[in-house]
Amino acid sequence: MKTVLITGCSTGFGRETALKFLQQGWSVVATMRDPAASTLPASDRLRVLPLDVTDDASIASAVAAAGPVEVLVNNAGIGWLNAIEGSPIETVRGIFDANLFGAVAMMQAVLPGMRERRSGVIVNIGSSSTYKPLPLLSVYRASKAALNALTESADLELAEFGIRARVVLPGRSPTTAFASHAQKQIAQAGGFPEPYAEFAGRTLAAMQASDEPVTTAQDVAEAVYRAATDPASPMMLPAGPDAVAWAAEA
Repeated sequence: MKTVLITGCSTGFGRETALKFLQQGWSVVATMRDPAASTLPASDRLRVLPLDVTDDASIASAVAAAGPVEVLVNNAGIGWLNAIEGSPIETVRGIFDANLFGAVAMMQAVLPGMRERRSGVIVNIGSSSTYKPLPLLSVYRASKAALNALTESADLELAEFGIRARVVLPGRSPTTAFASHAQKQIAQAGGFPEPYAEFAGRTLAAMQASDEPVTTAQDVAEAVYRAATDPASPMMLPAGPDAVAWAAEA
């Protein structure tokens, strides 16, 4: 039975992806900061483990407990929505720590085993915002664009050992905690910088009023499963109708 390790499974994309792999008969290692918060249904093919991708000891413990895995899904991450002037450098470092460096650390933790077995797949969860520039997402988008570049080059390095690396790029989704987390961080940062406040208000209002179709967690789970199991899947795989439309325009 094949095993997948998924980070950030307490809600949204991670949770739905865990359910998708369970439905397909996989053994699933679902990780999250607080396993007590898990709402995943009990299964003899499911293990829920604590994991903080910004903590080396936590990563080592989770990977050791998981054992050999055929697929790693790097889903854990955090959002941020503010002008570059309203983004404290400590926050910027935290965004990159969770969205990029955490993925790097997880890859480094599982790759020795995959390399020895000469098989495996890494699926990194990016963002459709990397298809085109968007205001107030400069820091978040930069962290996800770096993840794209990392994955593309890693795939070339790892092909020698029978390992693939792919990126799934979700569109906008009301099912994620992105907006609430970003709003909380904005409040902690003191709101939008005054010179940008009016512009930010107009931008957010336009986003909220948009009638474009949005991405569901199921869209993302389907894309992740395809990336993990279909050797012919593209390097960059948009998930959700809005992400597909943006990809076509890029």
